[in-house]
Amino acid sequence: MSSNPNELRENVKIAPAEGKLGILIPGLGAVATTTIAGVEAVKQGLGKPIGSLTQLATIRLGKRTDNRTPYIRDFVPLASLDQLVFGGWDIYEDNAYQAATNARVLDAPLLEKLRAPLEAIKPMSAVFDQEYVKRISGPNVKKGKDKFELAQAVMDDIRTFKEKSGASRVTMIWCGSTETFKKPAQVHQSVKEFEAGLKASDPDIAPSQIYAYAALMSGVPYANGAPNLTTDLPAMLELARERNIPICGKDFKTGQTFLKTVLAPGFKARMLGMNGWFSTNILGNRDGEVLEDPGSFKTKEETKLSVLDSILQPNLYPDLYKDLYHAVRINYYPPRGDAKEGWDNIDIFGWLGYPMQIKVDFLCRDSILAAPLVLDLVLFLDLAQRAGMRGIQEWLSFYFKGPMTAPGLYPEHDLFIQLMKLKNTLRWMQGEDLITHLGLDYYD
Repeated sequence: MSSNPNELRENVKIAPAEGKLGILIPGLGAVATTTIAGVEAVKQGLGKPIGSLTQLATIRLGKRTDNRTPYIRDFVPLASLDQLVFGGWDIYEDNAYQAATNARVLDAPLLEKLRAPLEAIKPMSAVFDQEYVKRISGPNVKKGKDKFELAQAVMDDIRTFKEKSGASRVTMIWCGSTETFKKPAQVHQSVKEFEAGLKASDPDIAPSQIYAYAALMSGVPYANGAPNLTTDLPAMLELARERNIPICGKDFKTGQTFLKTVLAPGFKARMLGMNGWFSTNILGNRDGEVLEDPGSFKTKEETKLSVLDSILQPNLYPDLYKDLYHAVRINYYPPRGDAKEGWDNIDIFGWLGYPMQIKVDFLCRDSILAAPLVLDLVLFLDLAQRAGMRGIQEWLSFYFKGPMTAPGLYPEHDLFIQLMKLKNTLRWMQGEDLITHLGLDYYD
């Protein structure tokens, strides 16, 4: 395959977005129900899809003087909101209306208007392992003689959902809890070893990995919205490429880390030094409760801590960032609910080493920030599938704290470079010139 993007783009043939697109979600909690209810609200004219690139963003085509800036949704053939049908799994038996009510993200009067479509979504029994999520448990859990049987049960669920919903295509996105921290083991090194591990109920195989395996075996693209070790494994990468399925992840970039990927590139662009960045969070939703467990927090901490190192590159700029102290804390505080607070203290220094400080207090709504990311990801993954793009979709790094990359390649965390990469990928898919922002031709 040629490395020239202008030659590559001629090979992209995108199948039309015909029929219904099924969205299957492991974890019908606050994020999932806020997404589903939001889509229904937008369809009924009860709100706008604020925060969604696929619904509200434009894309510049050609020169600035050409004045060609269509909406992304009009530029590439995305599924429309009217084509979406939802389903999912959860360890609790509440339907989507009950789960949304319990999550207390959206107001009761709005949920009441959306009651009928939400009540129709009842969770399938979930694959769950208390060893991976210590702080919660529920009754709606699958039973099986081994993990292979559980994977087969998830595949059966996917088939049944397709038949009952009439979906012609399906995409899966993990909105479940953060699993305890694990490193790749021998069972993850190949598809053959992984399948043997399923049959032996290997303890190193997590529930999220069972969902990902079932999705890929069913021809379903998979997005990982948590920091779990899921598709970033040799076995899953092998399976995704063999079966021509797109995958992406991991961990939705919503509040505090979103701001880090905005602010840190600015400090680095101006060659301002940094001595320390201390971050703390208080939140009271189920995510906060799960993260009280040290194993689950360790998983989250790994993705949160990796961002600054990748952006600031202390090995290239030792005078500015070599001694940076970076700490992240998460505290469960029930009164706060889903409206979490992220507080940051940033110690920077400038000309001649003189110190300065920045304080950021972000009182955000976790699920409100995550919902548009879920929508964009499932629509873009479906687009990638119809365009024949397989394996890791690095162009979707924009949405993640810990973007997946090819083995041996460091991830790009700068939000603005990520956005440029995303939009250039869309231009490439549609045969448009890539935009470099050089701009010299305006002055010839």
